[in-house]
Amino acid sequence: MIKTVLPSEVSTGELHQLMLGTISPRPIAFASTINEKGEVNLSPFSFFNVFSANPPILIFSPARRVRDNTTKHTYENVLQVKEVVVNLVDYSMVEQMSLASTEYDEGVNEFEKSGFTELPSKFVKPPRVKEAPASYECKVIEVKQLGTEGGAGNLIICEVLAVHVNERILDSAGKVDPFKLDSVARMGGNWYCRAQGSALFEVAKPISTKGIGFDEIPANIRKSKILTGNHLGKLGNVEELPLPSEIEKFSKEPEVSAILDGLDGDPDALHDELHKLATYYLDNNDILGAWKVLLQD
Repeated sequence: MIKTVLPSEVSTGELHQLMLGTISPRPIAFASTINEKGEVNLSPFSFFNVFSANPPILIFSPARRVRDNTTKHTYENVLQVKEVVVNLVDYSMVEQMSLASTEYDEGVNEFEKSGFTELPSKFVKPPRVKEAPASYECKVIEVKQLGTEGGAGNLIICEVLAVHVNERILDSAGKVDPFKLDSVARMGGNWYCRAQGSALFEVAKPISTKGIGFDEIPANIRKSKILTGNHLGKLGNVEELPLPSEIEKFSKEPEVSAILDGLDGDPDALHDELHKLATYYLDNNDILGAWKVLLQD
């Protein structure tokens, strides 16, 4: 069953919860800003991402509060001083970051309230967070209001002037190691997501290859009750199928021949066992081996 929700037929609060619950995980912009009086503010926002590398552009949105249509100090600050530092958040700082989201009065320094250390920036007035794994000094090139009612976003479009990266998150080649980064992201409600351990996995980008595609997979494989969509996606990413001679040679492999000989008179059971064996190969990223198993059927 599919539930269809029309924004015009639910409250803003209901729609807000639904969107934040399903459009996740979302990276966190831990934004430090300053007002014209020189007062520093530090606050997290999960309406955030990178949108361009040339020019380098980040966008985050301190939306108007749903409950009372008030605006946030971060939004008010960037209208006064068009600069911001977007600090990233790792697991070691998530509780302090959450504390910084408390709605303190204007002029209260969340660096002090949450226990973070201010570091002077090189090109902008707002300080950066010493404890952050990476910080982006930015100038604000546009503030775009998306509406005037509660829940309306305010896009803070920022051009990156400098990036500060803590070397503890880099591997031996100088690239960001996602395991060392240990980043967190927002889910719906009070929930967060930690990018660590088994939550991290690789999927090779099909940049230098052109796979045969889902539609070229034989129907008896494509309609399998055992193979998942992810399995079929891997199968469709090969450029060519193994040769008949390779398939024949693979039939002599002990685990394959045991299935072929033992279930020769039961085509349905043979089909299922070959597909189960193929999942083992696919789960271990031996795509060609999986094809050699499946084409025995």
